Amino acid sequence: MSCGKVLRWYELIPLFSFLMLGGKCLGCNSKISRQYFIVELITAIIFAGLFLRFGLTPMLALYLLISSLLIAMSVYDFKHKIIPDGMVYSFILLSVVTFFLVHPIRAPLNSILSLDLFAGPILFAFFAFFWLVSSGRWMGFGDAKLAIGVGFLLGFSGGAYAIMLAFWIGAAVSLILIFLQKIKISKLKLSIKSEIPFAPFIILALFIQLLTSWNIQSIINLLK
Repeated sequence: MSCGKVLRWYELIPLFSFLMLGGKCLGCNSKISRQYFIVELITAIIFAGLFLRFGLTPMLALYLLISSLLIAMSVYDFKHKIIPDGMVYSFILLSVVTFFLVHPIRAPLNSILSLDLFAGPILFAFFAFFWLVSSGRWMGFGDAKLAIGVGFLLGFSGGAYAIMLAFWIGAAVSLILIFLQKIKISKLKLSIKSEIPFAPFIILALFIQLLTSWNIQSIINLLK
């Protein structure tokens, strides 16, 4: 970004290029943000997990594409507190395609016309309600649109579990950051009223559910 140098292939190898270059540009020696290394590392871990979960199958390619989109969406929302429409609509489309690949049209109607088919709209309505009654102060409309894709990708039980887990993770992280601020470790200025991007927590919970297959029914069975 500093000198406008066109990067060569050996400067674009995920993780390794950052380490070999010492986190500095080969052209002007300016520092390269650690964000690139962190995002590449997270992507590598998620890709490895998906490979172990689904194996070398055509579905793996689709999940890798969806994951790349979600990671980019998460980073963008984290930095700018907004989810680009192009990203979220692409995610919804890919989630619908995945749904009908998992539940093919030739399957019995009772397996298609189940609660999973309406999971996306149901989760959207949940977020849209809070967005509407709070005039956007409690929840962003982008989160509501993201929930549509979550519902189609994970089904109702898996999607509901992911949303519930996202709220737990978001609350825990927020309280930890406020505590670190109180004891002077963090320089962030946060309060209960601070605006925190929620999409990264939804996406993290989605990956946890996708890689573990935990859902609401699993929680119920565990508690019995």
